[in-house]
Amino acid sequence: MADGPLVAEQAPPAAHDAPEITYDEQRYPARPRRLRPRAQLEGGRRRRTPRHREADGSNPAYVDWLVQQSMLADAEHLSRQLTGSPAMWRNPYARPDARRAVAATSVWFNAYPISLITRPGESFLAAVGGEQLWEAFQAIGIDGIHTGPVKRAGGLTGWEETPSVDGHFDRVSTQIDPAFGTEEEFRALCEVADAHGGSVIDDIVPGHTGKGADFRLAEMAHGDYPGIYHMVEIPEPSWHLLPDVPAGRDAVNLDAATEARLAAEGFIIGALQRVIFYAPGVKETNWSATGPVVGVDGVTRRWVYLHYFKQGQPSINWLDPTFAGMRLVIGDALHSLAELGTSALRLDANGFLGVERSSEGSPAWSEGHPLSQAANHVIASTVRKVGGFTFQELNLGIEDIRDTGAVGADLSYDFVNRPAYHHALATGDAEFLRLTLRTSLRLGVDPATLVHGLQNHDELTYELVHWATAHATDTYEFRGREVTGDELARTVRADLLEALTGPASDYNRVFTTNGIACTSTSVIAATRGHTTLDSIGDDDVEMIRRAHLLLAMFNAWQPGVFVLSGWDLTGMLTVPEEQVRALTETGDTRWVERGAHDLLDVAPEATTSASGMPRGRSLYGPLPQQLEQADSFATRLSGLLALRAQHHLATATQVDVPDVAHPGMLVMVHRLDGGDASLTSATIQVTVLNFTGERVEGTVRSDTFVPRAAVVDARDGGEVGWVDDLHSFSVWLSPYSGLFLLIHPS
Repeated sequence: MADGPLVAEQAPPAAHDAPEITYDEQRYPARPRRLRPRAQLEGGRRRRTPRHREADGSNPAYVDWLVQQSMLADAEHLSRQLTGSPAMWRNPYARPDARRAVAATSVWFNAYPISLITRPGESFLAAVGGEQLWEAFQAIGIDGIHTGPVKRAGGLTGWEETPSVDGHFDRVSTQIDPAFGTEEEFRALCEVADAHGGSVIDDIVPGHTGKGADFRLAEMAHGDYPGIYHMVEIPEPSWHLLPDVPAGRDAVNLDAATEARLAAEGFIIGALQRVIFYAPGVKETNWSATGPVVGVDGVTRRWVYLHYFKQGQPSINWLDPTFAGMRLVIGDALHSLAELGTSALRLDANGFLGVERSSEGSPAWSEGHPLSQAANHVIASTVRKVGGFTFQELNLGIEDIRDTGAVGADLSYDFVNRPAYHHALATGDAEFLRLTLRTSLRLGVDPATLVHGLQNHDELTYELVHWATAHATDTYEFRGREVTGDELARTVRADLLEALTGPASDYNRVFTTNGIACTSTSVIAATRGHTTLDSIGDDDVEMIRRAHLLLAMFNAWQPGVFVLSGWDLTGMLTVPEEQVRALTETGDTRWVERGAHDLLDVAPEATTSASGMPRGRSLYGPLPQQLEQADSFATRLSGLLALRAQHHLATATQVDVPDVAHPGMLVMVHRLDGGDASLTSATIQVTVLNFTGERVEGTVRSDTFVPRAAVVDARDGGEVGWVDDLHSFSVWLSPYSGLFLLIHPS
């Protein structure tokens, strides 16, 4: 053999920059033709088998009926129609591109289908696809709608459907739930949104499904279906290790002792890093055991399955040899993008896609796992391939958000700063908010990659995962002394609980160990000292509105996406718990914050939504009425969003979060460079906020300011001062107010 290298030396591959292709250019031309799963083309799923026949694996007709219902079967039909299509190669997909996504749509309305009051006989999808609503959105400055989950959810018991256990986040089908409308109405919504310069964002749930056809087929050991889930067959000789399943139930949660015994026997990996939705006697571990199930082969089996969330939400296995779970999720995503016509997808609970046994005595590795990053890369790349983008709701540490976002979703929900700005309002001190903003910047999370939100369907999360877990023993400067991350998290949680809940304001309710069930206005009411919601009179509304607009300024006057809900737009308060007792009796107090609301005043006499949610109290009124009033929430919101749009703040670069002269002040400094770091001479924008109910004066200082440059108020173009030689200038702010300032280069 000749001497020398076996392979000739080659020049290293050239780096590939993301092509200059915008979502606006590619969103529709690059899309493949709309696809229809065969089951839908054949007239939908039919239930022609008599219900008196056995609903188990011994009945081939029942098994066939389940297959017709299954998401995995739909995914296979969809994927075959896309395979070989040139449309799959028209878009860049390898790298997330937050600013490209933000440039396409940067102000979102976050809908919650079961809480929207519609005209009599009108569906949710028809309502949100109406011209009148989109005209109102345009007037305010909203250019996107996140519909929330509208596909079938819940489960199946025999032949009968069972309701959702988690607000339709326990999906069981690619079909639109008739309770919310039709596929034709969804497509019409996408077309109306596009005509008004807007986008539609749908949901997929890569972490779990409901207990629908796919799960029932998995229990019956049919085909690849068991591979969808983290489920383990327990041999009959070991059934004595399992708890009995009471009559009328299909599974029972394992207690910690049983979980440990099954782990010791080698059946499961045991305890995970935390138990989300922990409730004694309801959910004490992340594992449940099924009762005996007759399989398609006539064998009776019992299974233990993982559910990171509720018992009705079995977790998907992303590394099963069949890759059935991956196929199901990708198929669901392609259905939303290629068949329905959406522009983007929210990835729900996508941080929990990998679990692995740890060292003896330690909980299993279940958060920040590399498999989660790999799975998210696959999902997000597939979505980008067909011209869309994704955002994730990932309530993990800042490094996990950064690392997952580096290859996965284009945008991430801002779980880091959301509890912090509520803490600033509750205490009148923005110190913790400054800490969260600075920590994010230092660890490499660009605010332009974040979705900054007011209220959504979930609780005000205060787990503060970054500080309470991986950084629990790190030290931070807070309130004049060194504290550990764990102490910091406990202090902030205690402050929020004291200010927002308890006897002084029992209309806000604690939700398990996750956070507080509340609305934006009920948070503000508590900080204003209202012990009951009935004590809020007409004279109190203006200060609540001012504080609400302040929270909007914080979220909108920084780079990234700004998102708000119908509860925000109409100023909804929480509903009395007795009105939703049937929903909260299992401990899910979040239902108090999901009151029904009427955006357009289309059904003034309605006391509930079509789904039965009780109507809540609105402080601001419907949008048509607000848009006729100069001092309304919606009108003033439109003004602050116009400033954001005019100066392209959504794609800017945050360069400083400086110290302040007053503890209730917050200052964020941005360079209006569109994310191009080479534009060092771009105009500087400064957001100055007052989180107190009092007038404050102070000095704003940052090394990024150029001395002797003029400081201009962007609202009216008036000059408010000059930067002095110490790189500072003075301001004053009225209660709950903000300034949008510009510092132009000389």
